[in-house]
Amino acid sequence: MLIAADKFKGSLTAVQVAEHVEAGLRSVAPGLTVEALPVADGGDGTVDAAVAAGFERRTRTVTGPLGTPVEAVYAVRGDTAVVEMAEASGLRHLPPGVFAPLTATTYGTGELLRAALDAGARTIVLGVGGSATTDGGAGMLTALGARLLDSAGQPVSPGGGPLAGLATADLSGLDPRLAQTEVVLASDVDNPLLGPKGAAAVYGPQKGASPVDVEALDAALGRFAEALGDPRAADAPGAGAAGGIGYGALVGLRATFRPGIEVLLDVLGFAPALARADLVITGEGSLDEQTLHGKAPVGVAQAARASGISVLAVCGRLALSEEALRSAGISRAYALSDLEPDLAACIADAGPLLERLAATLARDTFPL
Repeated sequence: MLIAADKFKGSLTAVQVAEHVEAGLRSVAPGLTVEALPVADGGDGTVDAAVAAGFERRTRTVTGPLGTPVEAVYAVRGDTAVVEMAEASGLRHLPPGVFAPLTATTYGTGELLRAALDAGARTIVLGVGGSATTDGGAGMLTALGARLLDSAGQPVSPGGGPLAGLATADLSGLDPRLAQTEVVLASDVDNPLLGPKGAAAVYGPQKGASPVDVEALDAALGRFAEALGDPRAADAPGAGAAGGIGYGALVGLRATFRPGIEVLLDVLGFAPALARADLVITGEGSLDEQTLHGKAPVGVAQAARASGISVLAVCGRLALSEEALRSAGISRAYALSDLEPDLAACIADAGPLLERLAATLARDTFPL
């Protein structure tokens, strides 16, 4: 049996999910052969999943979204690195209740990419999601050597808002090692950079942007695209990911966009693990409509179904019909909320509840 589940956001990491599921399974079937491969889709938890799969964890002090230093981690194995932008530029680095929609910067993400280059990486998976920023990746590019100047020839200030005053963008100073490096943009969203489905309009309000801020950010990102000389790339899938860092990566780093779970399954070695399995357990905190659009459980289920292997799921909350689950390749789902309907208690006791849930799954799957 293979446990390939994502985190339960707000309660358990993907590694912890696997540990609790395995404990619950073994409480009913102690002789069961179980392999755990925690997964992620490019957002929070991506580096942890890579480390669990055998990558080496590295730490670097970088510039946080508010300009203050933060500790960020990335993962390396051979000449491949996994960089999670949220480690450097994520919402988790903002104090409670504090947002900076116009000035938050991705500079630290660029520093983290440079650290990966210093570590010898020539393939970098850049997982994006959970960002505090809407700067189009301008800070990231600046940290890697780009010069973004206003009409007076001065560097524009950090953040998405100041990009409204951007006059010229000079990418000639980008770290030359990038030319020999494959950068893969791993994301679970395919939004464009601009417009009603773009980075500012869809995700800006989650980062504290008011309607006026959203309008200003969208216009500023449009100016950024013009200055970079590739406005058509603003419509490319993934350009609007994580506050538009997708656009900066696609144009400035010549990154290739791929669905996050697809990339991570390759990097983590899912195919050989799947070949050893006769049943897969996947899951995440909430199985809902968003799950059906590029989230980890569906990526796992589709890969398993293609190999003729059945998939069960565990989750905190289940908001999908049996028909939707079957269409996604999941035979049955088990939810913590069935054991504990109170949300706060469910989150606080997620680990023990998950063990009970896995025990029920085992009894259903391996009847005595």
